Amino acid sequence: MLLPLGNGEWTVFSWFPFLLSAGGEIVTNNRPNLVSSGAIAALKFWQDLLKDGSAKLSAPERGYEEDNFIAGRVAMQITGPWTYIAKSNVDYGVFPIPASTKQASAIGNGNLYVMNTTPARKQAALKFLEYVLSEEFQLEWSMGTGFVPVNSRAAQSEAYQQFVSQKPMLKVFLEQMPVAHARPIIAGYSRISDNLGRAIEATMLGESPEKALHSAQERLEVYWDNK
Repeated sequence: MLLPLGNGEWTVFSWFPFLLSAGGEIVTNNRPNLVSSGAIAALKFWQDLLKDGSAKLSAPERGYEEDNFIAGRVAMQITGPWTYIAKSNVDYGVFPIPASTKQASAIGNGNLYVMNTTPARKQAALKFLEYVLSEEFQLEWSMGTGFVPVNSRAAQSEAYQQFVSQKPMLKVFLEQMPVAHARPIIAGYSRISDNLGRAIEATMLGESPEKALHSAQERLEVYWDNK
């Protein structure tokens, strides 16, 4: 199995389902809380996969590229419905991330920013955002990109269901949506992600999960208490 090496957001995103599945959290009452039993267990699980030879690390700050899987150098990899693997000729299957204490997955959520400028531009931006989230747009966008629709009516439509019947791997991702969660939506998340990524990377390179997470938590507390 390929695991990402690095401290970037892809590493954090890839690890997040394992954190959730282990019952862990990284934010409590709007403050960083990296040293939870679930976080330690999830990080130790990744470290154990490396130690027993079940996993290998990607090149630094990579892990999202699929060349190794397509070439047969790895047997498994964490990715999403957007995967290029689906467009290749390689034989593949899709399955949910295995559960620890409960089934969980992470939402690969993106961001749309509506700037607060003039009233006319604000209304135009909100109108555009309304259209982007509509059944009509989400149906066309999802069928064109492979991403699952965020509009439930689009997902349940006859056209989309017919599309899924032709691409059965999408059904696996759709079935995980009820247990999928977003990364914390909180001011300062970039700081949390950066320090968590550094802890994950340190653990993959041999540091104990407890020490790596404690160090990250200490750095965050200094920032949080002085921001």
